Amino acid sequence: MSHNISITKAKKSRVDTLDFNNIPLGTTFTDHMFICDYENGGWVNARIEPLALIPTHPAAMALHYGQAIFEGMKATLDTTGNPMLFRPSKNAARLNFSADRMGMPLLPEDLFVEGLKQLVSLEQNWIPSKDGSALYLRPFMYADEAFIGMRAATHFKFIIIASPAGPFFSKRIKLWAENKYIRAAAGGTGEAKAAGNYAAAIRPTEYAKAKGYDQVLWLDAVEHNYIQEVGTMNIFFKVDGKFITPKRDGSILDGITRMSVIEILRDKGYEVTERAISIQEIRDASINGSLEEAFGTGTAVGIAYIQEIAMEDNIIHVSDESPVGLEVKSTLNAIKTGQIEDKFNWMVKIENQLA
Repeated sequence: MSHNISITKAKKSRVDTLDFNNIPLGTTFTDHMFICDYENGGWVNARIEPLALIPTHPAAMALHYGQAIFEGMKATLDTTGNPMLFRPSKNAARLNFSADRMGMPLLPEDLFVEGLKQLVSLEQNWIPSKDGSALYLRPFMYADEAFIGMRAATHFKFIIIASPAGPFFSKRIKLWAENKYIRAAAGGTGEAKAAGNYAAAIRPTEYAKAKGYDQVLWLDAVEHNYIQEVGTMNIFFKVDGKFITPKRDGSILDGITRMSVIEILRDKGYEVTERAISIQEIRDASINGSLEEAFGTGTAVGIAYIQEIAMEDNIIHVSDESPVGLEVKSTLNAIKTGQIEDKFNWMVKIENQLA
């Protein structure tokens, strides 16, 4: 389906004010945003306009009842300077999965992708070219209906904003295995990319950072024993030459980078198993020397190498090197920037949408 997206350009771009060699994390935004509204049972008024504050009624239902979801994506430049998107249809499908779980309307997936393409085409001068950098894209949907009462909202906004980003982690990271707080439980919203999931993680993450750790390693809600995921990423372990990662059981996010890394690892000849993994199993593997490496995967972090995991008073030393993780990261980045063949057909080239 063809969507009519109106465009109002900013009078003057602010891109010249950005130091591309020193990009602040999450505080710099591009000139424009994509917006459309859900009202009377359908999505209307798709538009790109200059980035600005959005008037919000104090009774907007997202503020009171938490109907808010989001996605995280990146746009990169290929070797000839063309803007590229990484598997945008997967993000569109996951947004709708989250929307369904949260009682929100589905967004036409072709509108999601077309809005991305036109916004990135307009903002391509904001895409950093430095290795490991990208234009971070944040599509999100929230209930903006003014109503106090417990029911699904009937009016929503879908917005895409963009922010240039440098590499997320520049060093090997340390994780704190949380045994008091939980991220998700069976039947909850853990598999949805709901804003509230991250709100509940903020305080435990601050506690972990105060202890000297970079992220929380979340464990299951019942036994505090089985590994779910890390604060901003999924997780992989290499044990005895084979990779294992927590299975999708309704409590972990279906990461786009996660599914892509599984395909890359299998393409390289590694066995990858998705199953329940206990923290004790990883500790035992560290002690007997079969734990070879571990890394996290996510849109924001890319591939983050894990050095150690704290489990109460015990420190699980993972490794000081991550040769396979390094190889996977290199492969993933090379696909995203067009340096090697995209044999998986993941990349979507943005063909000067606004010409």
